[in-house]
Amino acid sequence: MGINVFQAALFGLFACLSSMPGMGGTTFGNYTLGRPLVAGLVVGLIMGDVRSGILIGASIQLVYIALVTPGGTVSADVRAVSYIGIPLAILAVKAQGLDPASTEAAGLAASLGAAVGTLGTVLFYGTATVNLVWQGMGWKWLEKGDLKKLYLVDFGLPWIGHILCSFIPTFIITLGGAGMVDLMKQYLPMDGVAMKTLFTVGSLLPTVGIAILLKQVISKPTDFLTFFFGFILAAVMGVNLIAAALIGCFFAVINYKLESLKIDMQNGGGAALASGDDDEEEDI
Repeated sequence: MGINVFQAALFGLFACLSSMPGMGGTTFGNYTLGRPLVAGLVVGLIMGDVRSGILIGASIQLVYIALVTPGGTVSADVRAVSYIGIPLAILAVKAQGLDPASTEAAGLAASLGAAVGTLGTVLFYGTATVNLVWQGMGWKWLEKGDLKKLYLVDFGLPWIGHILCSFIPTFIITLGGAGMVDLMKQYLPMDGVAMKTLFTVGSLLPTVGIAILLKQVISKPTDFLTFFFGFILAAVMGVNLIAAALIGCFFAVINYKLESLKIDMQNGGGAALASGDDDEEEDI
């Protein structure tokens, strides 16, 4: 199994569309196409192995489940993770003869994704730096009142930065991916220390992602109850992810109605109190 020129070009195109701020737009690009879970489906369709793409994408998504970019600062580039890391991980899993659903495959995928994501920060800041040139040109045209050229700044010129720092690196790395994986298989055997280290570190990385998510959503100890409720459903009742999500929506609706009722009672109570005060004043 390898990656041909057409597939590598598609990976480069999707890397451009999902890069930050995203040629596909922030919502459709970075926060949708750029997520490993969605990219796993896209990569799987391109490579003709949807099952492996989704499983590996889900394994990598756990690491970056709570990744944010405050002030444009990134610790890892999910664009590179999604469209370089996932294709290489699929090739590596296939080359090692692993089942994509196995723990070993998940650990290997997470390790490769983390390595590529760290290197991808160079591409992220490279894209941002190149695009600063177009912003400077846009300010000059704005001062001159030449507003029509601003469309060129927003929709035309940024493609140059994305092609240089997204398309070309993704195309080259994924096109040579089969050869890189073959070298890894040759020099890093499954029973070697290096591969065992990759598996061990990779199996721990999802814990980091879950911990970051907990730090963001847990504000008081009782929040742990709702957070772990989904895990209890899966472990005790055998509920799958779709059913757990539907149950979560059901409880979210109940919570919304309770909060709305609480607000209505507070507002109604305040109005009734104000009305009572007016009556007392009139009696006096």
